[in-house]
Amino acid sequence: MAAPSDQRLVVIIGAAVAVLAGVVIAIFLAGRGDDTPEEPPAARGGLQLDVAEAPALDPQRQLRCFVEGQFVGMATLAECAERNGVAAQALDVGLDASGELAAAPTASFAPPPELPPLVDEPLPAPVVETPAPAPVQPAPRPSAPTAACLRHSGSDWRQMSAATTLNACVQMLFAGRCENPGGAEYGRWGETTLRLVPRRVEQSSDNVRFRTLVEQGRNCSIPEIR
Repeated sequence: MAAPSDQRLVVIIGAAVAVLAGVVIAIFLAGRGDDTPEEPPAARGGLQLDVAEAPALDPQRQLRCFVEGQFVGMATLAECAERNGVAAQALDVGLDASGELAAAPTASFAPPPELPPLVDEPLPAPVVETPAPAPVQPAPRPSAPTAACLRHSGSDWRQMSAATTLNACVQMLFAGRCENPGGAEYGRWGETTLRLVPRRVEQSSDNVRFRTLVEQGRNCSIPEIR
């Protein structure tokens, strides 16, 4: 039969082993807690929408309708077009300043500004005798035409370049910029008025009738114009 001192030693050793096992288990469980999968971004930040492109529109959906730049109430796209006296295709649809879906005539908030003053034609150069022409060389490949590029700042016209191509002018004026429904930004390339409206760049030779020059891409980008 074991002595009382031996029994006490066994009990003490057993208790120590139990405490040590408990500590090991606690450390293991705490370590596994770090392996919990991270919540997906959608769960953390909520649903995120890309509004770079116009949403599919239910013909019966009520939109915020603008007439001559003024909010006139809620209406369907057809009703808003009727109030503006235009076809439904002439309305821009997108998010207005309040973040609500709205419809307004193209550039109704920003009609074309007055044209910049014409530059006086230079005087003809004096006639001088020229030497005999050199041997004819193959004609170089014609380059893209260039003209002055101007931006309308809201009160006046500012020249961006004295001579540049149409593509370079459009990129300089509008690349990376987006417009709200009913609004517009204007520029000039030579004798052509350029206009940025929602989702496209337009051009006009008379500053009245505009037609699409290029569709705007995602993230307000503009494809190269050739």
